[in-house]
Amino acid sequence: MPKQIHEIKDFLLTTSKKDARFVKIKRSKDMVKFKVRSSKYLYTLCGFDSEKADKLKQSLPPGRHSDISHFL
Repeated sequence: MPKQIHEIKDFLLTTSKKDARFVKIKRSKDMVKFKVRSSKYLYTLCGFDSEKADKLKQSLPPGRHSDISHFL
């Protein structure tokens, strides 16, 4: 079941949980989506520009993120 997260603080708490497996970063021309897979849900945080997304990527826990770029 997917769920959308609207706050960055909630997203960072979700990524630091024990059951969070990985974080996917999906980029398009005008939007960046961060997706966290946990044991029960797929959490999505979307709607950032590139500069803000790079800052958020640096604050993710090490070893859990992969970058997937799709330009539509």
